[in-house]
Amino acid sequence: MGIFGSNVFNDAVMRERLPKASYKALKKTIDEGTALNPNVAEVVASAMKDWALEKGATHFTHWFQPMTGLTAEKHDAFISPTSDGKVIMEFSGKELIQGEPDASSFPSGGIRATFEARGYTAWDCTSPAFIKEDRNGNITLTIPTAFYSYTGESLDKKTPLLRSMEALSKQAVRLLGLFGNTTSTRVISTVGPEQEYFLIDKNFYEARMDLLLTGRTLFGASPSKGQEMEDHYFGSIKERISGFMKELNEELWKLGILAKTQHNEVAPAQFEIAPIFSTTNIATDHNQLVMDTLKKVANRHGLVCLLHEKPFAGVNGSGKHNNWSMSTNDGLNLLDPGSTPHDNAQFLTFLCAVIKAVDEYAELLRISAANPGNDHRLGANEAPPAIISIFLGDQLTDIVEQIQNGGATSSKTGGILKVGVTTLPEFSKDNTDRNRTSPFAFTGNKFEFRMVPSSASIACPNMVLNTIVAETISQIADKLEKAKDFNAELQDLLKEILTKHNRIIFNGNNYSDEWVEEAAKRGLPNIKSMVEALPHYISDKSVKVFEKHSVLSKEELHSRYEILLEQYCKVINIEAKTMIDMANRTIFPAVAKYAGDLAGAVLSIKSAVSGADTSAQEEVIKEISANLKSFKENTTALEKAVEGAAETEGYEAGVYYRDKVFSAMTNLRIYGDKLETMVDADVWPLPTYAEMLFLI
Repeated sequence: MGIFGSNVFNDAVMRERLPKASYKALKKTIDEGTALNPNVAEVVASAMKDWALEKGATHFTHWFQPMTGLTAEKHDAFISPTSDGKVIMEFSGKELIQGEPDASSFPSGGIRATFEARGYTAWDCTSPAFIKEDRNGNITLTIPTAFYSYTGESLDKKTPLLRSMEALSKQAVRLLGLFGNTTSTRVISTVGPEQEYFLIDKNFYEARMDLLLTGRTLFGASPSKGQEMEDHYFGSIKERISGFMKELNEELWKLGILAKTQHNEVAPAQFEIAPIFSTTNIATDHNQLVMDTLKKVANRHGLVCLLHEKPFAGVNGSGKHNNWSMSTNDGLNLLDPGSTPHDNAQFLTFLCAVIKAVDEYAELLRISAANPGNDHRLGANEAPPAIISIFLGDQLTDIVEQIQNGGATSSKTGGILKVGVTTLPEFSKDNTDRNRTSPFAFTGNKFEFRMVPSSASIACPNMVLNTIVAETISQIADKLEKAKDFNAELQDLLKEILTKHNRIIFNGNNYSDEWVEEAAKRGLPNIKSMVEALPHYISDKSVKVFEKHSVLSKEELHSRYEILLEQYCKVINIEAKTMIDMANRTIFPAVAKYAGDLAGAVLSIKSAVSGADTSAQEEVIKEISANLKSFKENTTALEKAVEGAAETEGYEAGVYYRDKVFSAMTNLRIYGDKLETMVDADVWPLPTYAEMLFLI
């Protein structure tokens, strides 16, 4: 794998190119979080420039993640003028450390006025710089950075994520010290985000205005075959897709992204790619690059990658499985139960911290997985419901019950699996089954947060996870630091936590109606939409925990609330207007013409053949005309609903778009999809689900 990491200014490259003293100083900053020496930055900038020029780079960019959820970059050439009218290739430490993009054109939620344009990007040395290249020969040194306003507030997703990582490390190291651990000086949250996506032929994509403008199909009748035969999941990968995946892997490997697993997903035309774990910050950067690379490589193969959570109604949507854990800087996974978890007090304490955090801050976790697309997905066949719960499995659930009953003395084991075929080997079973319906499942040595939207940055879910777990670890450490008998008081504390928060543990079928009823009895929140979730972002409870750990200030939280609310309204508004345009200018004219042609054919038959029976044709014309009338009436209703949105603002606008506009869209779609099934296939003006999902 000579290409792996070839486009990354990684540790090996730095060790080779930097003077020993500079390398050690930079590593100290990366590994221990110490302040960066400006003199070291000058040395790094010079080495980084030389490396990039050797790669063919002509420009550099500060790559950041604004609150749009996407990435942004402004490119500057390395050239600088000389007094004799020539140029030299320069890149200073100052240019490496700080950039200045326009901050007024990015969402700020009121932190910045439109006329206040100054913002800054700051080099994040914990995430390595890399080379981006395209098929046009453009090669750019890309420097991961944070983005903040002139007055110092965070305008991006990276800054609060980095703050949350520091908060988690501080509290976890504090707790480890109480267990006598004096060697671990940092705790790093780690993530492996599995990414689901759809691929469709580019020609179909370009023929559908809804996919072009919104990323999902606003009309589309279900095909006669969908995913019910379960023949796509893990099925043989088609050659066209295999070619795409081969190039995708090569591009990701060049960027040092540990893309490992790829396969067909459940829905036709749906796929998944999964990496090996990285630190949360790097994993977040890498996932943004994965999404960007998916789209670029797909285009080269005449395909389009759809990252929307529900691009096709009636088949599985897409999400991310955010596999989260905590590890020390000397290699200890704090969520690894070991072979006898019942007597692994340190593991059980960190496990209890997570259980307590998820129960006490379920609303925040729900918000972190909220976007307009995920409202279509959560609670459907393929996704967990909007109710947060934890799956622990048989072994840990048994230990939890033992602790509640006085103390854990044993751990269940998986045993040996015998399949009854002598030529097949016997092998050890895991100590518990998996539960794909759980939104937050323990899977051996990590938690899998399955609610995360496929199109979203993983920065927010992990920022929330880091912060709330840091808070519960802090609470546990506060009590244990005062303990006179550490072991006795630890056992009492674990029993207290598990007894109080046992309601969040559920190992059954999260898709069932019975669980919804049971969850309500337990008092677990069921936040069904993004709009319902948003107010919890700025509750006193949320502000308190984020401010306590210096992750987000009250002002920064309110800005994010405003940004997310505005984005929700804009998304629904764009979808509604696109739907109206398609209804009036594409579907209605095509169906009306088809009905007219049928009517003309009837008249022609009657004229040519006296007494001919045209009742079948006339019945079809009547049915089409009746549905076309309802289609037009619902188009008008949607137009009025969109007009009414102009009279609302703030949270009222969000509720209005959810209850009035989206409801009108749903009603209109019913008749549009019905008309699709009634007209000649050659007449229907849009690529169908059958074509898009199966012709790739």
